Amino acid sequence: MKYFNGFSLQKEKELFLPYLTQSAYCVAGFSYGAQQAFEYVYHATERIDRLILLSPAFFQTEKPSFIRTQLRYFEAGQEAYVKQFLSNAAYPSNLDLSNYVNVGTKEELEALLTYTWDSKKIQEVLDRGTTIEVFLGEYDKIIDVQNAFNFFAPLTTTYFMKRVGHVLQN
Repeated sequence: MKYFNGFSLQKEKELFLPYLTQSAYCVAGFSYGAQQAFEYVYHATERIDRLILLSPAFFQTEKPSFIRTQLRYFEAGQEAYVKQFLSNAAYPSNLDLSNYVNVGTKEELEALLTYTWDSKKIQEVLDRGTTIEVFLGEYDKIIDVQNAFNFFAPLTTTYFMKRVGHVLQN
């Protein structure tokens, strides 16, 4: 299985093992990594049976001022920004994500915040026979879960998980 890490994270795949399919024909990604996983599958020429999107970063409904503010906060203090980001990602759990920290770049953050999920591209992947599963947490403090659910649910198998946040734990 090919796995893509979330923003400012590394080796967090172990947190999501219950959701993952161990297969050479499976691709998965968490948050920012979900965007990267999707693009990988979209452009892939090899067989991929399943794409698993764990709390996919979904900001296309945010105002440009939100994106500018996030980038400004990141530039003002990367470590403080990432610390707060990971605290919000862990909520409502007490999970300590410090062992997984790998501070991302401004360019990665900007790519994450400005990425647009395209329903036509998703349909193309589905038409190739790839199953797409999306996992969203009810208490996610990172993304607008309701807008993400409204976007993904008509297209994919979408799981709305009660009492969990961005890292899908409570």
